[in-house]
Amino acid sequence: MAIRTATQLLTQQTQVRRNQEMTGSKVFTKKDYLITTLRAYFLQNGFNYSNYQGLGYSLVMYPAFKKLYGNDKAKLAKSLEENTEFYNTNPNFLPFITSIHMAMADGGADYEEARGIKMALMGPLAGIGDSLSQFCIAPLFSSIFASLAMSGVTLAPIFFLLAENITLLAIKFGVGAYGRKLGTSMIDKLSSQMAVISDTAAMIGITVIAGLAATFVKMKVGISYTVTAKGASGKSVIDIQQMLDKIAPALLPVLYTLLMYYLIKKRHWTTYKLVILTVVLGILLSTCKILTTA
Repeated sequence: MAIRTATQLLTQQTQVRRNQEMTGSKVFTKKDYLITTLRAYFLQNGFNYSNYQGLGYSLVMYPAFKKLYGNDKAKLAKSLEENTEFYNTNPNFLPFITSIHMAMADGGADYEEARGIKMALMGPLAGIGDSLSQFCIAPLFSSIFASLAMSGVTLAPIFFLLAENITLLAIKFGVGAYGRKLGTSMIDKLSSQMAVISDTAAMIGITVIAGLAATFVKMKVGISYTVTAKGASGKSVIDIQQMLDKIAPALLPVLYTLLMYYLIKKRHWTTYKLVILTVVLGILLSTCKILTTA
């Protein structure tokens, strides 16, 4: 629905951009777009459950609006107030939206026109951004640098923070520059690809998380029993963990990870509850020799 709305507005927005190109009157420079891109870090400032990122969006766009309206304080105040409405998207892809917003404002588009594109892109880019940053980039770097930390590399946490934040900063610069370069025509090109991009990022994220669960969650059944077969001279030891490994290796870590997901998604448990549950179960089950990490 959101993508359709953006596409319907595309013809009108493209005409605005053509008029801008014909007159050659541009207010914003590359530096202005760059400043707004960096201000995407302020999007979560003032977050609340009334308008979510609305205040943050106005804060991000403030320098652009101030330059656009100059000394007209009434228009500046009105523009800032209008853009404090409900908004919720991924901060790493916000520069793409703000670049388009600036290009439209620079071309003379009114608030309702810019609002249509801004709202249309909010949902799709939130899905793509969340899938990419939370379920792809973060787990990928976590697995790499957690392995290094377990191997004794003391600077691994610092390298992790640097790698993740540099990657996310590069994404901000990339989508911001792309949005500035192509303007509103980008919507028509990406509208049919957004679902594919989001699904691909989600699949990569699921694969990485599954690998993390199998590698770093240590859970093994510590129960074994001895049986004597009829007519046999010796006894056989049946190890339940070996039986499970033949059926599905790392089955318990995956099942426990799914339990954590269920408690977060369906029961809305906090991280503190999950940690307490894990510690209590770990102590009880290891004391009873039911589970072991060896």
